[in-house]
Amino acid sequence: MKLHQLRYLAAVAQSGLNITAAAQKLHTSQPGVSKQIKLLEDELGFQIFVREGRNLTRITPAGQQVIDRALRILQEAQSIRDLSTELRDEGRGSLSIGTTHTQARYVLPDVIRQFRDRYPNVRLNLHQGTSEQIAEMVAHDRIDCAIATGSDNLYSDLTLMPCYRWHRTVIVPRDHPLANGGRLSFRALAAYPLITYTFSFTGPSSLHDAFAKAGLTPNIAITARDADVIQTYVRLGLGVGIVAHMAVDEHDPDLVAVDARHLFAAHTTWIGFRRGTLLRKYMYDFAQLLAPHLERRLVDRAHRATNAEETEKLFAEIKLPER
Repeated sequence: MKLHQLRYLAAVAQSGLNITAAAQKLHTSQPGVSKQIKLLEDELGFQIFVREGRNLTRITPAGQQVIDRALRILQEAQSIRDLSTELRDEGRGSLSIGTTHTQARYVLPDVIRQFRDRYPNVRLNLHQGTSEQIAEMVAHDRIDCAIATGSDNLYSDLTLMPCYRWHRTVIVPRDHPLANGGRLSFRALAAYPLITYTFSFTGPSSLHDAFAKAGLTPNIAITARDADVIQTYVRLGLGVGIVAHMAVDEHDPDLVAVDARHLFAAHTTWIGFRRGTLLRKYMYDFAQLLAPHLERRLVDRAHRATNAEETEKLFAEIKLPER
């Protein structure tokens, strides 16, 4: 059994059992991939994949166990390479971050500017997406860390460390009835079409839940992935916007922000690293720039935790800042 065979196996599994796509990802030939997979099966004495003709149709139960172990081995092998790189030159490398548009647009610019000043030779790759898309990046090992809010159930392979809290704000045109300075209510909001963030497909919406507790159903007219798009449609008079408060420009000439923190619960944004991976020095520093309370010793302790409950205890007494 050779490491490159496990690498071929992982690529096939992560390419939807498409050998051609796996070969392209590996920069090798399709027959070469097929041959190595067959040699591995012969050595193991059982099939990893079920075939119909030349096509792979599904993974056998035993094959799935092999793939799961192969992925862990490859991850450890990469950690060894990372360790070598860090010991040789801790100021070089790359950091791939998966996050939402709101974090990338309104929170990370200053963090990334400081990080680049500190590590000019580290290449940053910023990937934006929904919670589900970020989780897919994690599953396919495309990112080193994730920065997101909620949807913890999607990230069971990550050590999730809380960074800060934020709340929702309502935005309306300056001539809108809700811009009169009065205290906002669910009943007042329910009277208008709403424009807000795209909802997660994997769990209940906290916005819907908040309205439901008030005995009301929100009229969601438009959903969008990022606050810039939401603000555009609010300017067009198509509805009342509900966005993260850090996305609001207090000096916007067209829109007025209406405080809604008494209506909606605060949200916690976290940074997550894959459990068991080696964290390089610049990863610790990036986390601390994002959230100063995430000093290296605390990150190390959290990263060694065996479950989410153990991690939560480490942060139970820390008062998170608000953005």
